[in-house]
Amino acid sequence: MDPMTIVTQYNLLQNGPPEESKLATYMKRQNNASPQSSLYTTLSKNYSNLDINQSPLSMKKATIPTVDFVPRNLVSSLNNPDGSSIYTKDKSQPIQAYQKNVNGTTYFYPPDTNGTNQPNGNIFDDPSGYLPMPSVESPTSSLYAQDDLRRDLLHRNALSMASPDSDRWPDLPENIEDYHDVYPLDIYGHSSKILSYSTSTYRATNSKTGEKCCLKRIHGFRLTITKYAPLIEAWKKINHANIVQLKDVFITKAFNDSSLMFVFNYHPDSESLQTRHFNSNETLNGYNDPFSSDPNAPRPYSHTKNAILRHQHSNGLLSENTLWNYAIQLSGALRAIHGSGLALRGLGLNRVLVTGHVNTRARLRINCVAITDILLNDMASSNMIGHFQQEDLTDFGKLLLALACRSLIAVHQDNLATSIDLMARSYSSDIRNLIRYLLSSQRRHITELMPMIGARFYTQLDAAQNHSDNLENELSKEMENGRLFRMLVKLGSINERPEFNLDPAWSETGDRYMLKLFRDYLFHQVTEEGRPWLDMSHIVHTLNKLDSGSSDNICLYSRDEKTILVVSYQELKQCLEQSFCEIASVAASDDHIKAE
Repeated sequence: MDPMTIVTQYNLLQNGPPEESKLATYMKRQNNASPQSSLYTTLSKNYSNLDINQSPLSMKKATIPTVDFVPRNLVSSLNNPDGSSIYTKDKSQPIQAYQKNVNGTTYFYPPDTNGTNQPNGNIFDDPSGYLPMPSVESPTSSLYAQDDLRRDLLHRNALSMASPDSDRWPDLPENIEDYHDVYPLDIYGHSSKILSYSTSTYRATNSKTGEKCCLKRIHGFRLTITKYAPLIEAWKKINHANIVQLKDVFITKAFNDSSLMFVFNYHPDSESLQTRHFNSNETLNGYNDPFSSDPNAPRPYSHTKNAILRHQHSNGLLSENTLWNYAIQLSGALRAIHGSGLALRGLGLNRVLVTGHVNTRARLRINCVAITDILLNDMASSNMIGHFQQEDLTDFGKLLLALACRSLIAVHQDNLATSIDLMARSYSSDIRNLIRYLLSSQRRHITELMPMIGARFYTQLDAAQNHSDNLENELSKEMENGRLFRMLVKLGSINERPEFNLDPAWSETGDRYMLKLFRDYLFHQVTEEGRPWLDMSHIVHTLNKLDSGSSDNICLYSRDEKTILVVSYQELKQCLEQSFCEIASVAASDDHIKAE
């Protein structure tokens, strides 16, 4: 604080404001109206005890009664109907309000109906400027991964490990060249089409690397791919966070025909942008997908603003942050593709995969790269690359416009002007200018989008880094859990072992007996009343000491309390390692004997 400000406040509190000032009139009115005006008196006394020559550190030590700083509307809301306050058990003993300091800001909460200082969220229903109470994590939340993250990972793992139904797919091959564990990924078993070719999608495991891969099958491909080797190698070199990487391309006879197989990275629990953000009944009234490359497809009739508005209402508008998130990720992917001298050719909603949730961290990945180049067989002329890249930018603008309007008919040529005008009602001029630039007929370049994105790029970068930090934090929790799990495995392998080396009492004698008592100390403690005492922090803290071999002593009791042992964690660790090594050595020797 500025010294002159401190002096001014000090003089004001000592001498009071001028009598003719509005502040003095207000303070007199407060003094006459309510006894709660002791706040000013308390402040005056405390400021009068301050020395302006004190250092900032010593000024922080000035004690001001906490109860005087409880917000006034909080105090009034805590009064009982009879005029008494629930802050007092009797007239002479006030109960302090529950308070919590978060990032330098103190939040006050009323006590519950029992008079204990517990937070109550009802007071924040009043828009008085108070922030809601920060969420209080459970005592074990720092030990385990977040439930949402764990649920998503388990779901993805289940999808990766799913096995096909032999009755449903009797003709499914067991192996496709170097890939086994083949599983169909097409919805309801229906294959799709790319140009005039039927396609199917499978998940498989690479026999050489053990990695899960996604196989895209082109049915009945009768050409050779030798001449496409340079093109395939160029696509395989592109390794970008927003592109599903191409791993290999080959022709196989595993399906009793000549099938062209594209091998991509596998990203479980993904869906296309069209599936996520558009209703399935979007193709009614006879019009086709406006992203279709078929020039003979039926054209839609002249749609009105009401048709687009109906789609917006039924689908719901995306937030502008989501649109910018998508625009930044897709522009980065196109920049990598165009920078490699390639073109995507046909950027549509059904070619962009989404992984994750929109309200957390949705990752976009452009799928099925290189397929159009090979099937159309017109990439031989390098002069056409620039033209195809211009088409990529136009398709990019149509994709963003369709997402903004939540309607596929919005990107039809007859409706572009209307769609942009409707989009301007809900979004900023920046996103509108970006889409107009992408849909313009001038010569465009992907690098020119960066000035239009501006500082939003740093927002996305910051969000990505925070997400990475969060994942590393969750990983560190599981890493510690794995270390403690190994300790528990060793203890479980030793304790209560019925027989070992023909000695039925092996686990009850010598070092193993100490480990048995330690097990009871760890898990089987009770309170003075005889109730089980469960404390996760006690278990984790004790196992950490055992794993580190601490020199601290521990007192172990037998269940009948006739035996008492005082040992150190270091001695217990030596007993644990020695006993487990005995079991491991015998188990290894038995395996060796059986192998011979």
